[in-house]
Amino acid sequence: MSPAAGIPLLDFLFAYALVTSLFFLWGFSYGLIDVLNKHFQNIFEITRLKSTMLQVVYFGSYLLFSPFSATFMKRVGYKAGIYLGLLLFAIGAACFWPCAKFASYGGFLGATFVTGCGLSTLEVAANSYVSVLGNPKFAALRLTLSQSFNGVGTIAAPAIASRYFFADEHSNDLTTVQWVYLAVALFALTLMVLFWFCYLPEIREEVAVEKVNYRNFFRQYHTIFGACAQWMYTGAQVGVASLAVNYYTELPGAAVSDSQASLLFSYSQTAFTVGRFIAVPFLSYFEPSVVLLVHGAGCIIFSILASTVKGVGGMVCLFFVFYFESCVFPVIFAIATKDLGAMAKIGSAAIAMGVSGGAAFPPAQGALADARSTQLSYLVPMIGFVAVTMYATGMWISTCRRTGWRVRQLPTNALATRAPDGHLNKDAVAHDRVDDVEVGSRTPREEAEKLDVDKGKEDLWVERARL
Repeated sequence: MSPAAGIPLLDFLFAYALVTSLFFLWGFSYGLIDVLNKHFQNIFEITRLKSTMLQVVYFGSYLLFSPFSATFMKRVGYKAGIYLGLLLFAIGAACFWPCAKFASYGGFLGATFVTGCGLSTLEVAANSYVSVLGNPKFAALRLTLSQSFNGVGTIAAPAIASRYFFADEHSNDLTTVQWVYLAVALFALTLMVLFWFCYLPEIREEVAVEKVNYRNFFRQYHTIFGACAQWMYTGAQVGVASLAVNYYTELPGAAVSDSQASLLFSYSQTAFTVGRFIAVPFLSYFEPSVVLLVHGAGCIIFSILASTVKGVGGMVCLFFVFYFESCVFPVIFAIATKDLGAMAKIGSAAIAMGVSGGAAFPPAQGALADARSTQLSYLVPMIGFVAVTMYATGMWISTCRRTGWRVRQLPTNALATRAPDGHLNKDAVAHDRVDDVEVGSRTPREEAEKLDVDKGKEDLWVERARL
């Protein structure tokens, strides 16, 4: 993709603010969906399992519509993709009005699917534009800052729902749902108008010089297993959030109203967002696989505790589940797409498909909640967290087998001595006297000789680590 150059400062700030607002939009929409689960259970008198169909159609739209939206943007352009995404989202949100008028749960599912199609299109376009707006050197910083507004949206949505959806006079009707989604639809249409007057450079895909060898791609075990781990994690994360309001209201020993539970859910999302920022300095020092291992283990431990501990203690444990979930998705993405070269695009697409896992776990959790209890159903997400922890362990072992047993990252000057094939250059290591490469009592040259292995053996280590 060709970066934009020479954009005036005011034009850049206006464009960046508009694109960033898209991150807030889909965070806000996702936060509302999780709260609607409990609200629709009250209104339509449906089971927890049936209410999770909202998550099924929402995340299923990502799987079904993403290929079409990607093809559309490649042919017509990413800016047209923004218009398409906002239009679909506005149509879906506006359809909530007649669905509420006629009290049609099936209609709500259809409208949710349309909004999901719009958001899946916006996600691809927004990530691409944030990357190319401004200096490429600061692309990662801009993307991180923009994605933080996604967390702000997930916090704001349940806070608003607690005030309007579950208010005493509207707790058993859909009037507030009509008005909230009408406001969201108007917000999307307003963004469409603003984007019309906004300068956005058209993004064009560069032609790949190197042809992708798909046989070699399936030998990238860190990517293949990473895609599986991402699918399991997304399903677990969505499952945790989808029944959170139910958890707070039904937890034995905790007398919490629906409105209070929605507010607690907002605080839980705050813990998630804060945890993501706290993880940043740890990721700059420790190996990503180690950070992922710690967070995965934390999710397992507190999922078990949340499913067994009663009263306020159980609530606190669920807060910690949200906290430890914070950096899992981006860390898996970073590990699984590392060192793919010409296969980077297909690798990123494979990991991105993991979002569809959000359509699988909530029904299983809802079924267990109906059969036993909502609290016990939090053992279902634990399965996804176990898969994440296994992936993190395998990746850490693989890294240690190649670079020695350690938990912190190699310094930049050591990483710079790597050859193009990914192995350490023993002559460069010895010449530069990189002390940080030394493990135990070995000298830098001895360490480099230890790491000078062929690619086939390295792949075998990775495979063994997975097993």
